[in-house]
Amino acid sequence: MVLAASGKEFACTMRAASPRRFAMPPRPNALPWLLLSLVVLIADQVTKHLVLAHLQLHEAIPVIDGLLNWTLAYNEGAAFSFLADAGGWQRWFFTGLAVVVSIVLVVWLARTPRADWRTALPLALVIGGAIGNLIDRLRFGHVVDFIDVYWNAAHFPAFNIADSAISVGAVILVAFGLFGGKAAAAAR
Repeated sequence: MVLAASGKEFACTMRAASPRRFAMPPRPNALPWLLLSLVVLIADQVTKHLVLAHLQLHEAIPVIDGLLNWTLAYNEGAAFSFLADAGGWQRWFFTGLAVVVSIVLVVWLARTPRADWRTALPLALVIGGAIGNLIDRLRFGHVVDFIDVYWNAAHFPAFNIADSAISVGAVILVAFGLFGGKAAAAAR
């Protein structure tokens, strides 16, 4: 309250408090974890660039004999070549799906407290991987895979760093979802 004197009259006015003055400061969210998504995305795109520059399609370069090759392969489907021979519509379906999932996960990350690394870490991994494969679908019409794990004549479907980040992120998210509450309760 401010009193102002003007001659013999006194006026009393109230200054309105700024809405920010009484508002609670925003709670720090987990969006800085998107830096991890960026690291995954850069690693994915750089390795794919190197593979495309140095390998021919289906050329196998042994890394660990009898276990691991670098082998350039194109995947027009989803994980493990699911729907790879579906006729072309799957490119746009998986492109749209990657966009929607990435947006949903970024919103989830924005609503997650920064200290909740058990949620933020796997979300960031999945976001980075989803965007890495999305870039491939938009640029090439397929995903570039090159990690070929095998034993004798049995080959696991080829994959890439983005696929690894998505898989690891999903497993961690499920594991922390199933067992994280028990670990947090035990820590108390």
